[in-house]
Amino acid sequence: MCYNLFQPMLPVIYIAIVNLIHRKFVFVSILLVSILLFGTFGYMIIEDMRFIDALYMTVITLATVGFKEVKELDENGKIFTIILILTGFGVFTYTLTVGAKILIEGEIKEVFKKRKMRKKVENISGHYVICGYGRMGSIIVKELKANNIPVVIIEKNKTNLPEDEDIIYVEGDATHDEVLKSAGIEKAAGLITVLPSDAENLYVVLSARELNPNMFIVARAVDKEAEPKLKRAGANKVVSPYFIGGLRIAHTVLRPTVVDFLEFATRSEHIEIQIEEIEVSHRSTLIGKTIAQSGIGRDIGVIILGIKRADGRMKFNPTSQTLIKEGDTLIVIGQIDKLLLLETLAKG
Repeated sequence: MCYNLFQPMLPVIYIAIVNLIHRKFVFVSILLVSILLFGTFGYMIIEDMRFIDALYMTVITLATVGFKEVKELDENGKIFTIILILTGFGVFTYTLTVGAKILIEGEIKEVFKKRKMRKKVENISGHYVICGYGRMGSIIVKELKANNIPVVIIEKNKTNLPEDEDIIYVEGDATHDEVLKSAGIEKAAGLITVLPSDAENLYVVLSARELNPNMFIVARAVDKEAEPKLKRAGANKVVSPYFIGGLRIAHTVLRPTVVDFLEFATRSEHIEIQIEEIEVSHRSTLIGKTIAQSGIGRDIGVIILGIKRADGRMKFNPTSQTLIKEGDTLIVIGQIDKLLLLETLAKG
């Protein structure tokens, strides 16, 4: 019976407990309680009031509502009331203002949002952790999500956090192990760090490799000299945006049609045709067949541009008699539906 009566109040109680964690809320709460206790015990001692009467007098005095006094105050009581008004009215007003600000600005909502994010991270696995959600990070997230790859973002700048509620993020510094763990680093399939400095990216790579030795790590390098250091720290791939950007600009002048084609075939919004990589699993019926026998080009309508063997060797422009082996990665180009059909065959 008592539980049923209090059950509707549980969310409200939870909100109050969670917000007490916030320093600002704790500070104003202490101020409010202190001034209420000061007034209550003051009236109890000076005017010999009961606790509830003294508390009532304190509240109506601080709120300046002008309700009737419990009893006629003597000279000492009036002096104490003046002191209480001068010292407590400002505190009381400030407390109400801060409380209203918390409600209006949605700090309670923010607490629930962070709690919801934590729950999502707990239930996710095989995802990619993206460290840094600036201009580059947002593009990476967009492309990964377009390919249905789950991501968790780590960003310490609150103004850069995504507004899309479908994007999971953790607010914090990615160079700290605790923040990486809160993003599910130990269950992640990979990590991409695109923080502003090489030192930060190096620190993240070292920490991530230690926390998850089997994950795939891609790091951004601002300076060319940082690439070997990032690889020694544990990065599988290192990308220099300035180097790639420079090549892209040069190729745009030298080979504009090639650049346009590659952009068309690799960007997620261009759904007509895509360049994709498809791994041949041990269950695939393609194993042991030549490209001609597999019917990939003739029946499916997909062009094989290259084959990466299991040992890392790359074979460009394979002939129709090239043998498909277990563990091969086929680099192919074609329409999305046909690529999906080939992926099904490759997975067996």
